[in-house]
Amino acid sequence: MQASLKIFNTLSREKEIFAPQKPPHVGLYVCGPTVYGDPHLGHARPAITFDVLFRYLSHLGYKVRYVRNITDVGHLENDADEGEDKIAQKARLESLEPMEVVQYYTERYHKYMEALNVKSPSIEPRASGHIIEQLALVDKILEEGYAYESKGSVYFDVERYNREHRYGILSGRVLEDLLSTTRQLDGQSEKKNSYDFALWKKASPSHIMRWPSRFSDGFPGWHLECTAMSARYLGESFDIHGGGMDLLFPHHECEIAQSTVAHGHGPARYWMHNNMITINGQKMGKSLGNFITLEDFFSGKHKLLEQAYSPMTIRFFILQAHYRSTVDFSNEALQAAGKGLQRLMEGLAQLDKLQAGAPSGFDLEAFRNKCYKALNDDLNTPILIAQLFEAVKLINAAAAGKGSFSEEELTSLRQLMHTLVFEVLGLTPAQAEGAKGSETLEGVMQLLLSLRQQAKDQKDWGTADKIRDELKALGITVKDSKDGASWEVK
Repeated sequence: MQASLKIFNTLSREKEIFAPQKPPHVGLYVCGPTVYGDPHLGHARPAITFDVLFRYLSHLGYKVRYVRNITDVGHLENDADEGEDKIAQKARLESLEPMEVVQYYTERYHKYMEALNVKSPSIEPRASGHIIEQLALVDKILEEGYAYESKGSVYFDVERYNREHRYGILSGRVLEDLLSTTRQLDGQSEKKNSYDFALWKKASPSHIMRWPSRFSDGFPGWHLECTAMSARYLGESFDIHGGGMDLLFPHHECEIAQSTVAHGHGPARYWMHNNMITINGQKMGKSLGNFITLEDFFSGKHKLLEQAYSPMTIRFFILQAHYRSTVDFSNEALQAAGKGLQRLMEGLAQLDKLQAGAPSGFDLEAFRNKCYKALNDDLNTPILIAQLFEAVKLINAAAAGKGSFSEEELTSLRQLMHTLVFEVLGLTPAQAEGAKGSETLEGVMQLLLSLRQQAKDQKDWGTADKIRDELKALGITVKDSKDGASWEVK
């Protein structure tokens, strides 16, 4: 294990040397998806970010218990305390049981995470399976005097908490500023203050997902779920809590407040947050309706996509940016990522084919140190990738007869490159090859469809029909519409 790993702690706003509470054991909790729709690029980023952290900590020799939850109840519209449950709403619209929605989209999430080569967490608890723990937590917070009952619901008293602790320690928010910028909303009159948040909500007559409690038939508050599940599987104090920047406030802030009251301290020593994926400078997300699903990316069937992109192209695209920086979607950036990935994989393939020769004089130890320095500097994957490309230059030069490596150098370099690329970054060569194939096919098809359209414009129906029929014979169906022709492999 290397003691030099530094991670940026959102709580302290600085990089800190990582020191687990009970080495070699590490407790890692990451907020998982609310499963009411297909995962999009915004879901891929935290999954890949914390997958790399999981991989790297394991590589360093730590025994990591990685807990990533599934939210299947209690996450209301607009992340608020009013409105319909997001999953129940989806179930109502599709005439399904809520748990049918949960099961379907959980399986879909797992399918796409597997495609991205994201490792499964050690434990994946569901909120609905931990109602007992959540009700016990509500009782504890009430007992300590930091919550109140109102019309069958229970709310956390933020103002009371702020008098004795500090609400906003993670996000930097100041309660007085919240007082001046919030207003009383319709339906929130049962709260003392609009910024108080629900620990338990009384279910309306139409609310399907409900459980009995001494307060009412209801359901847990969204913020409460993670506090209960992280404590259940990692203990009341664990090492790292991760998630997207959009969860920093109020979700993670509320977790800290709940845990401080119930356990006497915050849940985690280190807080890590990945930044957002943006599209035209705006956060990509379901609530904004500007998201592109992973299925769209893999198939290319979205109006904003010029072609299909392989799972590994998506993974490489995300890893090319530091996890704390924003990443703006564009076809140009994804195409560049695909080319970069292909160059890296071709370099590795060349490395495996090289024959030993004279020593190169390449300082392998210095190269190794630069790679690990990048990883130890808050998982700086873009710097690591830049170092890997420097090695690829030397590999390609040797393949062209402009240099060589000794047998010992080849063995060490192969081991190091394979470890960093496949084990730590989690890239896979097979899908990279698939990326090149899919992108080539897309280009060929666009050319054929263009030629077919030219034939139609010239009223050369014979040629147009021939292109369509020949493609059909190859298993490719062409569909004409007012917006132009599209294709799919049957």
